[in-house]
Amino acid sequence: MNQPVVIVGAPRSGTNMLRDVLTSAPGVTTWPCDEINFVWKHHNLDLEHDEIPASRADRSTAYLQEQFARRGRRDDADIVIEKTCATSLRVPFVAGALPEAKFIFIRRDGLDATASTMKRWNAEFDLGYTLRKVRFVPPTDFPRHLRDFAVKRVKQRVSGDARSQDNDLRVSTWWGPRPHDFRELQRDHPLEELAFIQWQRCVEQAADSLSALPEDRVLEVVYEDYVADPREGTRRCLEFMGLGDRLDATDVGRVNAGSVGKGRSQLGPDAVTRIEALGGPTLGRFGYA
Repeated sequence: MNQPVVIVGAPRSGTNMLRDVLTSAPGVTTWPCDEINFVWKHHNLDLEHDEIPASRADRSTAYLQEQFARRGRRDDADIVIEKTCATSLRVPFVAGALPEAKFIFIRRDGLDATASTMKRWNAEFDLGYTLRKVRFVPPTDFPRHLRDFAVKRVKQRVSGDARSQDNDLRVSTWWGPRPHDFRELQRDHPLEELAFIQWQRCVEQAADSLSALPEDRVLEVVYEDYVADPREGTRRCLEFMGLGDRLDATDVGRVNAGSVGKGRSQLGPDAVTRIEALGGPTLGRFGYA
């Protein structure tokens, strides 16, 4: 099987950026859509959330390994990269199902990620984006995903959530990685807090789980350092992947640092104060306090 490399990170933390730069290297490929949570969730649709336990890895191993192998064969690639933000909540499951996989963990300031996530939570429907992902839904799972999608769009329209970004909004639906208690979180917190708690759960669970893996399977990337020197950051990633000689062929020029530090001003002082009270220890743990 081609070498799997799984990018792990909370939403709006540079996962897309990093995937796109790395897959611009010769011999590196990925799926032609944003995420493949449909694939990861196959055999696990009885779980409403994304925290698939490691005990379920055996039931998914053959299927997941074949999906990576097929993608590698199709594109004649040495490395198959996958990025789905919900993987942050199930690293032990992924590591068990793909025992040869390497992990690149990218993390970003939680306040910057929160401000960016809020803009995506109730974004306008994008047909092209959706169709690119639908191609990879396992056929037996399609009716369930279609039903869930229709229910979500109806709820957003009826509630008036569509395209709304208000800090104090009580959302009617969920976007992105789902912790096991996402419904309780949705009930108890406004949008600004939900977006932050989602970041918090993703980075904490990912960091804790990845620390239990052998060091040669994990590379940590700090978003702010990467965008400040994308060539050096890309070099580290490629060497970790065993492709250090392909740096000059990558598209590092697409990277910019323009969004660093903007989250606090976008959220406003009141929201920042509430978020820091909610998750100060996590921000401090990762150097963002």
